[in-house]
Amino acid sequence: MSIISTPQSSVIPTLGGAYYVDPAVFASEQERILEAMWFCAARSADLDRPGAFRTVQVGRESVIVSRSRRGEPRAFLNVCRHRGARLCTEQSGVAERRFQCPYHAWTYDLDGKLIAAPNLTGMPDIDRVEYGLRAVALREWLGYVWICLADDPPSFEDSVIGEVVDRLGDVDALSHYGIDGLALGRRIVYDVAANWKLIVENFMECYHCATIHPELTEVLPEFADGYAAQYFVGHGAEFGAEVAGFTVDGTEGVGRLPGITEDQDRRYYAITVKPLVFINLVPDHVIFHRMYPMAADRTVVECDWLYPPEAVESGRDLSRSVELFHRVNQQDFEACERCQPAMSSRLYRDGGVLVPSEHHIGAFHAWLRERLGT
Repeated sequence: MSIISTPQSSVIPTLGGAYYVDPAVFASEQERILEAMWFCAARSADLDRPGAFRTVQVGRESVIVSRSRRGEPRAFLNVCRHRGARLCTEQSGVAERRFQCPYHAWTYDLDGKLIAAPNLTGMPDIDRVEYGLRAVALREWLGYVWICLADDPPSFEDSVIGEVVDRLGDVDALSHYGIDGLALGRRIVYDVAANWKLIVENFMECYHCATIHPELTEVLPEFADGYAAQYFVGHGAEFGAEVAGFTVDGTEGVGRLPGITEDQDRRYYAITVKPLVFINLVPDHVIFHRMYPMAADRTVVECDWLYPPEAVESGRDLSRSVELFHRVNQQDFEACERCQPAMSSRLYRDGGVLVPSEHHIGAFHAWLRERLGT
């Protein structure tokens, strides 16, 4: 079993406070990270028919994620090509056969082609494809739509799937959970008054678990020792001896997923897919977090609990398994919100220090500095 990255010094400083509060830093992150990397935008099943759409904020851009008439996923910048008005003003909905700008009625089909506009026949030289909606690179993976705003997107296999390989040792370990075939059992959206990096750092470590997560450490006793599951490559935290399932009271869940191995049973695995996705794997369900940084001090987190379709369709009570990680989320986000005000303190101008079990957060900070060129 190997440790993820190796500390070069016994004293590892954190980022300085300005990284969490400075609008200029956040603007640089929008350009060099959020708009340059693959971004998990929406759950595929939420786009359940042609014309179904969702708008998401990716860095400085609003993006429409939708389905074409052929049922294929599409993504476009949410900008009318006429005078720049926002095309879709709702967070989600269904466009019946077309998108129409509410300002001057320029109209686009579900593939983004310009098909109509007042007096358009008087403009014979306009190219209806060239002046169509601007498409965005798109991939479907794990039942989610991932998009990238970069003109030359990075390799999805290296930059997204590679994160899973780095954490679990190989991607087959993830495929056993059959995530793309699971159904949404519950979704909770959290509006967190904290910088997105504080949330990532919190998720990556368990030094805080014994302090603020009593329910979680009852189910996963080793977390009380302060070592997060992400500290070791391929390691999954083992359930307590008397624990039957990953539930708030340790009672049995909905039944083991059929594809997981004996080695994966009764274990919890956590994966950070930089920059903004957390994947949590347990024997009977998967918890999938997506973050949407809205400002230097505000992050929206959308959390999905995914189960076998038959468990959801049968109306089975999922509340005990949902409640466990919902409490964990609330405890974590309250901790992040306690940290956010101090990021402006003169005392935190040069940052803090990491303990040895948090050294992989130091690797995250080094990655961030490299992306920002600082």
